[in-house]
Amino acid sequence: MARMQRLEVRGRTTVITGAASGMGAEVALELSRRGAHVALVDRNAEGLEATRARLTGTGHTSHVVDLTDDDAVFALAAEVEATHPHVQALITCAGSSMLGDVDQLTMDEMRWLMDVNLWGTVNITKALLPALRKEPAAHITHLVSIYGLAAPAGRIPYAMSKFAVRGFTEALRHELERSTVSVGAIYPAGVKTGIIGRGRFAAAIDPAVADRAAAAQAAMYHTEPEDAAARIVEATVRRKPRVMVGREARLVDVLTRMTPTRYWAPMRRPLREAIDTTTPIR
Repeated sequence: MARMQRLEVRGRTTVITGAASGMGAEVALELSRRGAHVALVDRNAEGLEATRARLTGTGHTSHVVDLTDDDAVFALAAEVEATHPHVQALITCAGSSMLGDVDQLTMDEMRWLMDVNLWGTVNITKALLPALRKEPAAHITHLVSIYGLAAPAGRIPYAMSKFAVRGFTEALRHELERSTVSVGAIYPAGVKTGIIGRGRFAAAIDPAVADRAAAAQAAMYHTEPEDAAARIVEATVRRKPRVMVGREARLVDVLTRMTPTRYWAPMRRPLREAIDTTTPIR
């Protein structure tokens, strides 16, 4: 019965990573409108304070931490639990992107993105799990990506990290199935957050080419961040195990189910400019 119970967010705490900007900031704003307390987590102190200034209500805290630092993350979890008596949800929005073909990328560049997207997610989840277990009903929401369903050319590190986050999320859901903590994955696509513009690209790529490729992909995004945030919060409240956000996400979900080995053919053409990181601008 506890696993069927909806979360009552008013007066209780949700921890949000990546809260200094993008989806994390919008999710925090949506939760504060619903009367929740939020613990904002990011490495960007200035961005965190900007998000906090937009929130309604009281009981909100901000925490500057690098999620790839194990000791700092576990210290953060202890701080959050000491400050907030009822931590009932975690929403992981922190992440970055990386442009480049495998021949252009260094091992250090690929490891960096895995550290941020995968190990940062694992770190905060593991650190907060004891606090979540204390609640009669709790939920973990991991933002994956449609690139955790379909792996595009030119995005190998990002796809690797998101497929790994998907695997971690699904295995954790099964591991916790007899507990009061449920686990869900969100697969956003085409959300206008600016992540691709703020992301990194292989040092071997001409910066002008990288900018063009990033702009080409960003131009394909249609979902407003506010709409995506409302879907993410509702999925958390309803403790949904799997939710697509955005028209493109639903299409990719169907496509990869129908043709798991040939989905790239119909995806390649619309992504042509966004995956070409070798052709100079004329």
